[in-house]
Amino acid sequence: MRDLVSHLSALDPGAAATVKVIAYFDRLVEGGAGLEPIVRGAAVLAGCPARLADDERRVRLRVEPDGRVVPAAQPPEPDWSAVPVRKGGPPALWLERPGPPGPVDAMVLERASAAARGVLDRTRGRAADPASVEVVLDAGADEKTRLLAARRLGLGARARAVATPGPLAVPPDWMPPERARAGLGPAVAVADLPRSWAQARVAYRFTAAEDDPGARVVDYADLGGLAVLATAIGPDTAPVADVRAVESARTTATWVLPTLAAVAKTASLRAAATALVLHHSTLQGRLGHAEQLLGWPLREPSGKLRLQVALALWRLHRTAALHVTD
Repeated sequence: MRDLVSHLSALDPGAAATVKVIAYFDRLVEGGAGLEPIVRGAAVLAGCPARLADDERRVRLRVEPDGRVVPAAQPPEPDWSAVPVRKGGPPALWLERPGPPGPVDAMVLERASAAARGVLDRTRGRAADPASVEVVLDAGADEKTRLLAARRLGLGARARAVATPGPLAVPPDWMPPERARAGLGPAVAVADLPRSWAQARVAYRFTAAEDDPGARVVDYADLGGLAVLATAIGPDTAPVADVRAVESARTTATWVLPTLAAVAKTASLRAAATALVLHHSTLQGRLGHAEQLLGWPLREPSGKLRLQVALALWRLHRTAALHVTD
């Protein structure tokens, strides 16, 4: 391939560039790359930002030409070069450059969309093979058996475990459906998926149930030292006084738990009021009542930290049956 590119460069620089594009995406496909490396390749090769959107899988990726993943600040422009990823589908892969694509950009779009389609096709429907999922996440199964199961599931070189009502083994760039409750394990080599699974189960214990306004999706990587708390709360662990206070307070009025959750996760009381769509004075009044119910102040850093820990412990007690010790 290198000799061919050198020869073409002397004859036709444009043809050499398109051959480089083909070779680049062929290597990604052979290596089992996920969606992020594919979109990054499109951005780097085209020299402009590239983005991918898949509504069915709730995937949203945007990559700058220097390789950085950056959130999209605006929807795609109608004059950007774009192609569908699914046959007959709407545009799903864009190069953020106006006008019709030149030969190199056209090849980038063609090869990147084909590579992305392959990833989406091989990862769709994995829940239909629960036996393979069970094997690939089982630390007691030998590594060869787990690798075979990973191939049956269409996983690439790296994957992550996801704790949901039904366990999953998914590519690193998988996004949970809207309103799904999920604990995300770290992206690892497929042979290490049992470790990702243990950590996904820990993350799931911090997720919010339907009657809880907290986070429905929790990534183990975001827990930090909080993960240690999960090892301390099991089915037979008695709740401490602060947990009992949260449980008692939330039963007094429907606004109590949303208020406590907003105060715990926002940077200021004004931000909490905005999140709750309340006037600042109304929130102040509710906080006074909540402080009486809980028995400690919420408007100073130490009280807010105490609330954050109390809510985390409260959620851990609600998922105590999933206590993970491995």
